[in-house]
Amino acid sequence: MASFRFRRAAVAVAAAAVLPLALTACGENDSSTSAADKGTTAPAEEKSTSPADDAAPGGDGPFGPACASVPTEGAGSFDGMAKDPVATAASNNPALSTLVAAVKKAGLVDTLNNAQNITVFAPTNDAFAKLPKADLDKVLADKEMLTNILTYHVVGQKLTPQQLENGSYETLQKSTLTTKGSGEDYTVNDSSEVVCGNVSTGNATVYIVDTVLMPKS
Repeated sequence: MASFRFRRAAVAVAAAAVLPLALTACGENDSSTSAADKGTTAPAEEKSTSPADDAAPGGDGPFGPACASVPTEGAGSFDGMAKDPVATAASNNPALSTLVAAVKKAGLVDTLNNAQNITVFAPTNDAFAKLPKADLDKVLADKEMLTNILTYHVVGQKLTPQQLENGSYETLQKSTLTTKGSGEDYTVNDSSEVVCGNVSTGNATVYIVDTVLMPKS
């Protein structure tokens, strides 16, 4: 009798993967059979999730038009970035190569990789290209100024999209940035738009933005 019950439980568990089953009491008539016993199955409707989806705050995945350009596999994909600390993850995203170069020049790679539970507003290459070349060259040549700007893009807590709807947050640079928006449309400091948001890395949530943020002097 124990062996019979074990076989019945195994059939029920296997069938549950494709079709809901109503399990009956032990006294069920032996002539009853499940849909799986009759060889019928229902279409699988389970939505697959990636590590990036699971790791994202609130359970939401990345969003925004620029997310379409992120590689679908490898270290630069959402799955790949979710496994690496933020500076390393950014280095695998071609759209953030200017930011990564600036972070290295400022000596902030270890600082960002070793930080815990942070949010990084990451300007794209196009965001840096908006700056006059003379101004960008001046910033890159001044480590103190560069560090000041880069740390202004980092908040010391993980922020969900909902927290961006109307927020004010202190940055690692010790001044404040503001966020507004809803749904999948958010701005930072009323000027920089989030183009790919809620990207998870090993130690941070990243919002990729289209404009470099400048702290108030």
